[in-house]
Amino acid sequence: MKIRARAPLRVSYAGGGTDVPPYPQLKGGIVLSSTIQNYAYCSITPRSDGMVTVSREDQDVSVGPGRLSELKGNGEVEFVRAVAKRFGPDEGFDADFRYDAVPGTGLGSSSALCVALIGAFREWKGTSMTDYDIANLAYDIERKDVGIPGGLQDQYASTFGGFNLIEFKKDVNIVNALRIKRETLNELEYSSLLCFTGKTRRSGGILQRQIESYEHKESKVMNALERMKELTLEMKDSLLTGNLTEFARLLNSEWETKKMLDSAISTGEVDELLQTARASGAIGGKLLGAGGGGFLFLYCEPGKQVHVERAVERLGGKAFPVRFDLEGLQTWRSPR
Repeated sequence: MKIRARAPLRVSYAGGGTDVPPYPQLKGGIVLSSTIQNYAYCSITPRSDGMVTVSREDQDVSVGPGRLSELKGNGEVEFVRAVAKRFGPDEGFDADFRYDAVPGTGLGSSSALCVALIGAFREWKGTSMTDYDIANLAYDIERKDVGIPGGLQDQYASTFGGFNLIEFKKDVNIVNALRIKRETLNELEYSSLLCFTGKTRRSGGILQRQIESYEHKESKVMNALERMKELTLEMKDSLLTGNLTEFARLLNSEWETKKMLDSAISTGEVDELLQTARASGAIGGKLLGAGGGGFLFLYCEPGKQVHVERAVERLGGKAFPVRFDLEGLQTWRSPR
């Protein structure tokens, strides 16, 4: 018997950065995001010998078997060790992982992996947990136990799924599910692209400088974060009213504002890809994640999606369609 889980990756449209502590505890953060039909998968197979293996199906890499405390490795091994410690398993297991997009591309892959792993352990152990419990635990494990820097939004987006306005306050985080018309979602899917820039990024340096900036209350950064929160609410309204032209305009404004947080958020290659995409028919676009590389999200004029795709691929980018996930974390048992 195998216990399986999948957790979706996410696209953050506005507000990313306002969710990075300690800012939300001081000023309150707000993020608009959706999950997409690209996932992190986890499979757990119980063992009776007390041994543990950790494997990446998409890279044919495996660590173990061995005692959990003795396994060497970063990444998935660290997550397995941290999650298993929280749940306290009394037997061995094989943990197998697969990503639809590798970590470091701005889609929240590492958070989705952590959410999927927690979901699999919850299913295996029969532990009662709400979606908020899972998201909170995933944050603590990823940011504190494993030590990967970042904000609060990814774990909530992946756990809950769908389109959400997520509020981050001093003592509580609230996920507000948005009731967007189906025709609006269909048009947004039809006209949107994800474009991989060809480079992954390490966000730790960018985030650390951002944290230092608002700890020192640098006016440029503080003003940018406040403006981003305003744009997030305006973008939410544009989706709920079906005004996708306004959504695209706000996407551009959010990107220009986000770049004020740190000079390394954008690069020459990213700027060139965005300029080329806009010249070919994209009316809105931004780099996802903390910055420096990864995926662009592009909203195109009707009928121009193929032109944009060809243009960015001539520059070395790789374009993908966007399909929205509305379910969030899913777990199940498989006899195979």
